[in-house]
Amino acid sequence: MAYEGITFRGSRSGQIHESRFLRQNLKPDEVAIKVTHSGICGTDLHFMHADMVLGHEGIGVVQEIGENCKALRIGDRVGWGYTYWSCGRCSACLTGHESYCPTAGKYGAHHLDQGSFGNLAIKSEQWVFRIPDGIESKYAAPLLCAGATVFSPMIEFLKPTDRVGIIGVGGLGHLAIQFAAKMGCDVIALSSTELKREDAINLGAREFYATDGVADYFTLNVTKPLDSLIITTGSENLDLANYYKLLKPVATVIPLTISFEPMLLPTIPTIANGIKIVGIQTLEFAERNDIRPIIQEFPMTEAGIMEAMEKLRSGEIRYRAVLSWQLASESA
Repeated sequence: MAYEGITFRGSRSGQIHESRFLRQNLKPDEVAIKVTHSGICGTDLHFMHADMVLGHEGIGVVQEIGENCKALRIGDRVGWGYTYWSCGRCSACLTGHESYCPTAGKYGAHHLDQGSFGNLAIKSEQWVFRIPDGIESKYAAPLLCAGATVFSPMIEFLKPTDRVGIIGVGGLGHLAIQFAAKMGCDVIALSSTELKREDAINLGAREFYATDGVADYFTLNVTKPLDSLIITTGSENLDLANYYKLLKPVATVIPLTISFEPMLLPTIPTIANGIKIVGIQTLEFAERNDIRPIIQEFPMTEAGIMEAMEKLRSGEIRYRAVLSWQLASESA
């Protein structure tokens, strides 16, 4: 049986073009998914000028399953994220760190003929996750990448008693605030301006500080030093030495964003203060604790994708963009 669907891909010019995805058969460990929603990530902007199908925050419904599939059934609502497969044999895979597998298949490097910007995806069952009933698809999509990005290191490095500073109240930051607050942490939001103060407090931050025009962060008068600092903005022009003034000794710094610019670390303060730089429980935790991204929806069309991408590029999205086939049919 042949599987054919619509996809949307980038191009050298940066324009989005509709294309077709065709697969002649389904492997024994694969599932065919009818895509209903896709989140848009900053990574998609990086690949807009590549000849590849975009999107890796996909949600849909299982239409067919391979003969070796055991966990999923036809009709299940599922999603997938950045990693597509792993070898299952290396030390990373055998210790539960499959995402760090040296030969893992990942967005932007593999499966360039399909993505979540489309109406059909064929994925390995191992890397497809059932969506809890309590989370609507449009909210689940951003949790598969942005949600996992912020939640995974929190589970490993944060304690409920920690004071946690979160730099940036955006696509990642607004989720980081919610996850950290629901974990019991004392959350402090740091943003360049006062513009997002109300949002940050409503999402769970107990303190908010604006840093624009502040030469010395000691003068922010943060009430108590921080155990951890989570960076959800780009590393370029980030004055880490100034942020170190807000930290306890032996604090943890967790950078979460992808940037092509190097992160400049103040070497002596990092070593002298013992600061650590560290680099799919997410859905269940989000459902149980009523964590939802703040989203803006767009139709899954060439025009809808271009509009969403431009708004993301210009910083107008509050706080995650989601593409929807339902909106595409309504606007047709």
